[in-house]
Amino acid sequence: MYAFLPRTLPETLSALTELALDLRWTWSHALDALWQTIEPELWARSPNPWVILQNISQKRLDELAGDSIFLQDLNRAIENRRCYLSELGWYARRRDSDSPIRVAYFSMEFGLSEALPLYAGGLGVLAGDYLKTASDLDAPVIGIGLLYQEGYFRQIIDANGDQREAYPYNDPTSLPVQPTIGADGAWLKVELRLPGRMLFVRVWQAIIGRTRLYLLDSNDVRNGAADRGITAKLYGGGAEMRLLQEVVLGIGGWAMLEALGIEVEVCHLNEGHAALVVLERARRFMQHTNVSFREAMWATRAGNVFTTHTPVPAGFDAFPPSLVYTYAREYLREFNLSVDDFLALGRLDPTDKDEPFNTAYLALKGCAHVNSVSRLHAEVSRRLFSGFYPRWPLDEVPIRHVTNGVHMPSWDSVWSDHFWTCACGKDRWLGTVEGLAEPMSASVDESLWTLAAKQRHDLVRYARERLAWQLGQRGASPQLVSEAAQVLDPNVLTLGLARRFAEYKRPNLLLKDPARLTRLLTDAQRPLQLIIAGKAHPEDAQGKALIREWFEFTHRSELRRHVVFLEDYDLALAQHLLQGVDVWINTPRRPREACGTSGMKTLCNGGLNLSTLDGWWAEAYRPEYGWAIGSGGDGSDEADADSLYRLLEEEVVPAFYARDAQGVPRSWVQRMRASTSHLAPRFSTNRMLIEYMERFYRPAARTYRRRCESGARLARALHAWDSALATDWHEVHFGAVESRREADQWHFRLPVYLGEISPDSVKVELYAAADGKLPAESTLMSAEGSIAGAISGYIFSASVPASRPVEHYTARVRAWHEEAFLPAESAWIAWQR
Repeated sequence: MYAFLPRTLPETLSALTELALDLRWTWSHALDALWQTIEPELWARSPNPWVILQNISQKRLDELAGDSIFLQDLNRAIENRRCYLSELGWYARRRDSDSPIRVAYFSMEFGLSEALPLYAGGLGVLAGDYLKTASDLDAPVIGIGLLYQEGYFRQIIDANGDQREAYPYNDPTSLPVQPTIGADGAWLKVELRLPGRMLFVRVWQAIIGRTRLYLLDSNDVRNGAADRGITAKLYGGGAEMRLLQEVVLGIGGWAMLEALGIEVEVCHLNEGHAALVVLERARRFMQHTNVSFREAMWATRAGNVFTTHTPVPAGFDAFPPSLVYTYAREYLREFNLSVDDFLALGRLDPTDKDEPFNTAYLALKGCAHVNSVSRLHAEVSRRLFSGFYPRWPLDEVPIRHVTNGVHMPSWDSVWSDHFWTCACGKDRWLGTVEGLAEPMSASVDESLWTLAAKQRHDLVRYARERLAWQLGQRGASPQLVSEAAQVLDPNVLTLGLARRFAEYKRPNLLLKDPARLTRLLTDAQRPLQLIIAGKAHPEDAQGKALIREWFEFTHRSELRRHVVFLEDYDLALAQHLLQGVDVWINTPRRPREACGTSGMKTLCNGGLNLSTLDGWWAEAYRPEYGWAIGSGGDGSDEADADSLYRLLEEEVVPAFYARDAQGVPRSWVQRMRASTSHLAPRFSTNRMLIEYMERFYRPAARTYRRRCESGARLARALHAWDSALATDWHEVHFGAVESRREADQWHFRLPVYLGEISPDSVKVELYAAADGKLPAESTLMSAEGSIAGAISGYIFSASVPASRPVEHYTARVRAWHEEAFLPAESAWIAWQR
C-alpha cells in the first residue's frame, strides 16, 4: 500500500504508518499523547509523526510492541479514524443532483503543517485550511499543487538584525506523502510537451482526512538539470521558471486528473497562478467532444471558479509575449488560433502586441465565476478589472466576494478547545456554524478570564524557549541565552504583531514614536509586552530594513523583557502566538489588504483585534468586538500611528487593567465573549466553504452539465449567439426617448434599432446610477411592437416611480441569454446618448 515506508514496524505497530500519513493529526489532537509517548523529546522539538517513525530506535519500537496500554491507545486511535472516514459527513448527507461530483482546488501553495512546508504565507495557509474543512464537512474536494524540493525560505536573523535566507531540502521520503499509483500499478508520471523536449512530472499525494492533496514535481531523472529544478523553490527563479511552474500546476494538474480518471466538474483557481488549467481543460474537451476551441471554452468556462487575492495590478503574474509564445506554439495548431488571438486571452487590450500575457486576465476570461476575498476587496477588484467590462457601471462588474475564513480546529489552543467543547459539543466544527453563538454567549466571565490567563502563560513559556533557542543558534553568549528565560510576564497585557514585512502592511507603524511606545511598555502600574515576528521577501530590501528597526528596538536594555522578535515566522509560531495574545495588531494601508486572516485565528481563543479597517476587519468591526485604527478612510501613516497609540493609552490598556474585587476586567471579558461567540463562527472556513458550495460550485456544476449535453449543443449555441452579437453590435442605436409624468409615475417610450440582432438576444433597460441615498436601479423595458418602415426597429416602454428626477434615467441595451453568466461571459452593452 505504501511505497516509501520509513522502516519496517513490528506487526502490532503497523497501524502507526497509517496514522502518521494522515495529516488529520495537524488539527485533531487526540493523537498527540500517543506520539508524545513514543518519543517525548523529538515530539517537543518537531511534532511530526512521520519524522518520529523515521528516528525512533528499534529498542523503543520493541518496547512499545509489547506495551499493552500503548497498544490499547493505538487501537482506539485506529477506531477513531475508521469512524471518521466511514461516517458520512455534513455535506455528504445533504448531497443532491445539483451537487458537484468533485471540485479540484488548484493552488501554487498549501500550508497544512511544518511537516509539509509548501507555503509562503496567507495564500497557502488559506488553501490548507480549506482542505481541512473539506475533510471535516465531507465535501467532494481535492487539492492540486506542487511538491517543492526546497519550498519557501527559512529566516535567520544575524547579530546585526539582518535577515538571512536558508533553503532546507525537502526530502520526499521524509515528508508525509506517498507516490500516486497509476492504472498500470506504477508510479504515475505525467508527460508535458515543452519546446524540443518532453517534461516528466511525478505525482505524489498527501492524505488529509477524507480528502487528498495531489502534488506534482519535476525532479525526475529523465528531465534535464534545468527542468528538474522547475519545482525547486516556491516562487523562485525568473519569469521563465515561474511560467514553467504554472505550466506544471495548470496543464500538468489537469493531465494528472485525466490520467487518474478523476471526474471533475468544478475547477477552483486559487489565484491566477493556476490559470493555464482553463486552456488544458478546454483542449481536452475539444479532443473528447470534437468542438472548436472557442466552443470548448464556452462549455468548460461554466465549471471554472477564479478567486483573486490581489488588490494591485503589480501583484499579478505577467510574462513577455515572446516567452509565452515559445511555450505555447505547440498548442496553437490544436487550438486553431493565431498567435495574436492566443496572446489576447491574457491581455486587457487585445490589439496591444506589447502588452504582457497576464495569467490573472486569462483566469478572468476562462472562468464564468469570479470572486474576491472580502467585501472591501470586491470593490477594489471591480475597479481593478473594470477595463474588461467597458461602459458597465462599476457595481455591475461581475466580481462577487466570499470573505475568507480560517479552520478553527487548527488554531484553537488546548484550553480553548476544551472551552468550546463544553459549550458547543465535540462536533461543533463538523457542519454549519448556525447555533454556535448562543451557547458561547452564555459563558461565564471568570471562565473566560481564566482561559486567557492559561493561554498567555503557555505563550510566554513558548516564547522564552524559542528565543533561547534562536539566540543559541545565533552564537549569543551563555548569559544572554539564559536571560531569555526571564523575558515577558504571563500576567501582563500581551500584544502580537506578526506578518510579512512589506511596506504597505506598515509593520513598523507602532514604531513611529519609539519614546511613546517605550512609555507604554514600561509603565510601572499598567505595562505592555509585545511579541513580533515576520519575514521579508528575499529581494525586498525595504522590508528587511523594517525588520532591522524592530530588532534594534528589542535590543534596548530597558526593553529586553518587554518586547521580543521571534525569527522564522511559520505555522508553528503562528499557532502559539494566536492562541496566547490578548490583542492582535494589524496595520495595513487601506485598501491594500485583500482580506488578511491572521486576526481571525485569534477569535476562537478569545483574543481581540486592533486593526485598520481593511480586509475582513472592515466588515467585522463593531466597538463591542475590538478596536479600529483610524476612521476607515485612507489615513496617513502619522494619523494612523497617533490613533493606534491613543487607542492603546486610552482604551485598550485601561480596559485590561480595570479589575473588580474578584480580579476580573469585566468590560474586557465582555469584548472577549462578544468577539468569540459572534465572529469565530462567522469567519470560519465552515461558513466560507459552504458559501462556495451554495453560491459558486452548485451553479457551476449544474451549468457545466447542461453545456456538455448532446455533444455540447448548448455550448455551441452560446458561442454562435455571442459571435453574432460581436458581428452585428455596431448596428445597435436609439431613437429619441419620450418621457411623461402621470401622477407618481414616469412613463418612457423609446425606439431601439437592433439591426441583425434578434430582440431575444438582448435586454433593453432603464438605468439610474446611485445618487446619494438613492441606490442604482435597473428596470426592464417591454417591447410594444415594431416601428413601421424600420428594419428591426422596435418601441420599448417602461414605467418607474417618480421618486427621482427624470434625467437620472438612461436607456441601455445589453447582451442577454438565459443560459449565460452575464456580463462575465458577454459584456456587450450600448447606451442611449
